[in-house]
Amino acid sequence: MAQIPTKAQILDWISENPTQTAKRDIAKAFGIKGAQRIDLKKLLKELEDEGHLEKRKKTYRDPDRLPPVSVLEVLEPDADGDLYAKPMEWHGEGREPRVLMVTRQSDAALGAGDRILARLQQVREEGHDYEARLIRKIGATPKKIVGIYKKASEGGRIAPIDKGSDSEWRVAADATGGAQDGELVEAEQIGPRGRMGAPRARITLRIGDPSEPRAVSLIAIHQHGIPDDFPPEVLAEADRMKPAGLKGRTDLRDLPLVTIDPADARDHDDAVYAAPDDDPKNEGGHILWVAIADVAHYVTTGSALDREARQRGNSSYFPDRVVPMLPDRLSGDLCSLHEGVPRACLAVRMVLDAEGTKKSHKFVRGLMRSPASLTYQQAQAAFDGEPDEATEPLLDDVIKPLYEAYFALRSARGRRQPLELDLPERRISLSEDGTVESVNFVDRLDAHRMIEEFMVLANVAAAETLIAKKTPLLFRVHEEPPQDKLDSLRDTAEAAGLTLAKGQVLKTAHLNQLLLQAAGSDEAELINLSTLRAMTQAYYSPKNFGHFGLALQNYAHFTSPIRRYSDLIVHRALISAHGWGDDGLTEGDLEALEQTATHISETERRSMVAERDTTDRYLAAYLSDRVGAEFTGRISGIAKFGVFVKLDETGADGLVPIRNLGREYFHFDREEGTLMGADTGTVIGLGQRVRVKLIEAAPVTGGIAFDLLELEDREMPQGGGRGSSRRRPGTAPSRGKGKPPKRKLARARKKDAKVRKTRERRAK
Repeated sequence: MAQIPTKAQILDWISENPTQTAKRDIAKAFGIKGAQRIDLKKLLKELEDEGHLEKRKKTYRDPDRLPPVSVLEVLEPDADGDLYAKPMEWHGEGREPRVLMVTRQSDAALGAGDRILARLQQVREEGHDYEARLIRKIGATPKKIVGIYKKASEGGRIAPIDKGSDSEWRVAADATGGAQDGELVEAEQIGPRGRMGAPRARITLRIGDPSEPRAVSLIAIHQHGIPDDFPPEVLAEADRMKPAGLKGRTDLRDLPLVTIDPADARDHDDAVYAAPDDDPKNEGGHILWVAIADVAHYVTTGSALDREARQRGNSSYFPDRVVPMLPDRLSGDLCSLHEGVPRACLAVRMVLDAEGTKKSHKFVRGLMRSPASLTYQQAQAAFDGEPDEATEPLLDDVIKPLYEAYFALRSARGRRQPLELDLPERRISLSEDGTVESVNFVDRLDAHRMIEEFMVLANVAAAETLIAKKTPLLFRVHEEPPQDKLDSLRDTAEAAGLTLAKGQVLKTAHLNQLLLQAAGSDEAELINLSTLRAMTQAYYSPKNFGHFGLALQNYAHFTSPIRRYSDLIVHRALISAHGWGDDGLTEGDLEALEQTATHISETERRSMVAERDTTDRYLAAYLSDRVGAEFTGRISGIAKFGVFVKLDETGADGLVPIRNLGREYFHFDREEGTLMGADTGTVIGLGQRVRVKLIEAAPVTGGIAFDLLELEDREMPQGGGRGSSRRRPGTAPSRGKGKPPKRKLARARKKDAKVRKTRERRAK
């Protein structure tokens, strides 16, 4: 009679023979017959209960391994053009495995969203865990839209809310999901789109009344697929958390670390304290502490909280709500550095000299208790000589030393020369029912700049420590602008009578010189916007390529682990590097570092687009009852189909369609970035002052459209006309498209304008 195998032997067999995992296969492999099958069944049940095996119908498999034939969803190609896929079903406790597609010339073309049946082979390669070969395509992830449902006699139609999308989707009577006429819905495409007619859709979610003010952010949340509900297991895990104690931590409770945040802050994840350095060798120096909530203590790798936080990547902020990365039990409670309560933190003590240069720093894992939660306005007013009841006791020992440390850092910043863009921040104020009350530009206080400078320095310290300790981390990378964008910026500057240094390695100091030339002039906003557009998008990477905008070689995000997953990875790296506990970086974190960097860079961009779309919709709602009114602004963009205008009053962006530019044909010059009238030679370019008339403001889509009335304080010249309906009586009919004006004319006018502006500037 064969001997019953041990649990380890069974697991080894299943690992080595993933296609032979039925109970009879296992029994046959070990020669088990008759009554011994009962003992084998009991052993398999124990392995299943212990989580080592997962039973699927009549077979057993390791839940931390994918079956040899799996259904996958194809992802977007990465920067190197490699195609990856993710398993449609993953039950393991660790991170989701990464699958590289190994395609053959005979394979069908694959694109993001395609669902395929593939044969997998487990590999030990850097960057992926499995290699997959296509068996067959089995469909694609249905395309989804958010739109307004219009009921008809047989089903209805959905009008998408995306700006620029004018194709409606058909909904059959049995696919409406009970949606009512005029309701905001989410739908997915069913079946292939025919050559003629609208695509067919099935309504999957009823969002609600689109006219409700608070539906504005909901539209963006659903449109961009931002998860806004926490799964029950995530909430349950958060609710089980208890406050961290002092064990294994440095006691910082007597250090007056204060939080300084916006008045409407929903969380407080950073606290600061400064004092003069009493070391005689550092005369005039400062000691600066920055303490950050210890999120890693509560959110450990592989937990339900961790999986959800990684999926979200970051919190998303809207005028009326926050979609947090972590449940409120953590983000608003245990990981928020509230006044008067002990809170776990990771803190860095930095020594600065009198000129603001960091001489040394040291990290600790501590327990702190903040004596006060202040707003930017409170801190600034106190320093300016108007303390209130909360700030009066803190003025001399806490607030003034913070500003003194900041002034030293400001001096160091001046030497470093990070990019100094001057772009006003817009704030949308809502009433209690969610309607827009006002749109204002936020005043920038020294208190804002102070906290930003402290956070930048702490981020630098985190990166330097982990580099020195040779611990992997995620860097915040901002690469220098590409040459084509620099050439475009240089052309814009020259057209405004300004210069950008050429023929040398570009530094932020060169861009700052350009911004300084423009400061206080009519071209200031144009040059600031053009400089911003020349920049590359920042991203996360395990490789260090520096941060161009901040003029820093070593930079990582450390200061906001409540709202950014990148910072949580950096916290875990610091814990591992210092040996502070077993909740640091795991092998799973390290193996997935590249994948995590790509994913959270994408979720960050997703949130930015959703937040921008929400702002556009709120601004359109705010302007919707002012259709017909006239506004001043500047041209902020030029396209073949029209001109984008940014309003002075609200900062809202809208489009002047090409048909509304005048009674002549306009030629688009992509190289020059201009539009030129075929009849009059009128040149329309970036930064020009305009007066426009609001003709449309659509809150649901965020679309704003204008008529162009004046260009550079002159009424738009009338060409031959673009049609009899727009032609004035007595004028000649349009010459149509005519011949494109010679570029020499455009360049001559641009040169004349440059010379004129230079003379005017010198004459002042």
